[in-house]
Order: sequence, then C-alpha cells, then structure tokens
Amino acid sequence: MTDAPKSPKTGILLALGGGITLSLNDLAIKALSGAYALHQVILIRAAIGMALVLGVIWVSRTGFRQLLTRRPGAHLFRVSIVMVSNITYFVGLSLLPLADAVATAFVAPLLVTLMSAVILGEQVGPRRWAAVGVGLIGVIVMTRPGEGVIQPAAILVLISAFCYASSHMMTRRMRDTESAMTLNFFVQIGFIVVSTSFGLIAGDGHLAQAPGSTWEFLFRPWIVPQTSDIWAFVATGIAVGVGGLMMSQAYRTTEAALVAPFEYIGMPMAILWGILFFGTWPDLTAWAGIALICGAGLYTLWRETVRRKVQDVAAPSGDI
Repeated sequence: MTDAPKSPKTGILLALGGGITLSLNDLAIKALSGAYALHQVILIRAAIGMALVLGVIWVSRTGFRQLLTRRPGAHLFRVSIVMVSNITYFVGLSLLPLADAVATAFVAPLLVTLMSAVILGEQVGPRRWAAVGVGLIGVIVMTRPGEGVIQPAAILVLISAFCYASSHMMTRRMRDTESAMTLNFFVQIGFIVVSTSFGLIAGDGHLAQAPGSTWEFLFRPWIVPQTSDIWAFVATGIAVGVGGLMMSQAYRTTEAALVAPFEYIGMPMAILWGILFFGTWPDLTAWAGIALICGAGLYTLWRETVRRKVQDVAAPSGDI
C-alpha cells in the first residue's frame, strides 16, 4: 500500500495544496479564538472533517475495508502526538499575530529534515544541515529572547512544531499498511473523543481563566455559535478534512525531507490573511525571523531541484 509515485511532482503538488488549504484553518481558528473555547471549535471542526473523510471513503474503491488495521497502538501514539500539536499550536495562535505564529511553527519542516535523517535514515547532506541551522536561528529571533523573556506563546508553538514533525515521521513509518484515509479517520476520532471529554470536564466554564491569560482559549465555557461565525466553523472543518488528507498523502508517497520545504507556502498565506482579516503586519523583528526561516526552507527546495537535475544526467551526488 505504498502508492509511491514514479515522480515526486504529485507529492509536491499535494504538499502545496495542503499547505494553502490548511492556512484557511489557521485563519478560521484565529477568527474564533476571541469568543469560543478551543475544545468546542475542535469538536465542530472534527465533526465536519469526519463527514468529509467518511464521504471520500464511501466512494473510494476499497470503501470502509481500508479502516481495518493491525496497528492500533501506532494509531493511538500518532493521534496523541497530533492532539498535543493542535492544542499547543492553537493556544499559541490565539496569543500571537497570525504571521508570527505561523512563522514560528515553520521550524517544523526543518525538524522533519532532521528527523528524516536520524529516524528514517533518509540522506541529508551538509547543505541541508546548514539550512536547518539557519532556520533554527530564525526561530530564536521569532521568540524574541532579547526582550527579557522568551514568549510563552512562542514556546507553545515550538512544542507544537516538534509534535507535528514527529507525526509525519509516524506517517512515513505507517505508510506501507495504512492509507491516507485511515490515518485521517483515526485522527478525527481522536479529535472528537478528546474535545468531547474536555467539554464534559470544562465546558461549563468553572475552569475559565482570566482574559488575556495563556490558557484562556482552552478553558472557556461553551456558547451557542453566532450566525456570523458559521463561516469560520465550516472553513476550519473543510480545511482540516481536505488539507489533512492532502498532506498525509504527500508524506506517505514522497521523501519527507523533499516534501517539508513546500509547506512554507503557508507563510505568505498567513501574512496575507493577517493583513486582510486582522489588519496586522509583521514588525521588523518578525520579518527578520520570517526571512531566516523561509529562506532556509526555500534554499532546501532549490538544492533539491538542482540535485534532481543532476541525477537526470549523472549519478546522484552525496551532498544534498
């Protein structure tokens, strides 16, 4: 069940499409973070995403047979990682400007490159390692340690990035037996179970935090969604359903270190959404961090393009 394409173009296009689609999820979550509890948003999002996944499975060739798995433990571990990644990222997103949060989260593709070498044994040469180093410097700039204390929200986003990269390592390890549909089905189940449990525990608001505190978004009481916010709930559900499928398939079928840099398409999208919907421009410090992080990813993309051109006419080079 590897479904590996002869050309990496399919995986690259899936990563680009998934990155653009998932940027809509960030926009919608940011728009909802001022009034709703995170677990309420995630439950509604998961319900919509699950409906999309089940619809695709229904019309697929193998149908619901593909949901049968002999790796429940691996799914449980992967889903747990995804849960932690989502909670920490969206809490951080509620406290940071959209572009700043996304830029900090984009240490994840660099971590994917690192983990693909250490965990998966994929070949990563010195130029890619240099790109990883530059990207990490960019993350340090984004966390602004010179202001006296590293922003807690940025630390949450970094934790999310590590978990996100780890989930893609699990995707690569499980690709031989699990389809993209199966991977996303169990993730949506995890979202529904965890968010429902959170709602039963904290949905009445007795654990609510003070306005502006780090965990305010997580422990708010549930409220009836306003009609004006329905678009955001629908957008986040569709985005995570479609974008999650595209990204899972990209990492299943293509080398992780090749796919990861194409996720940087989300950075210009985040800046665009921040300007159009929230009227926020990154400041000079944020621009510096963004330039370093995205520059590292784009350099990796350029090196991969050069390497593959060389491979078309000669033996592969060891320095990638």
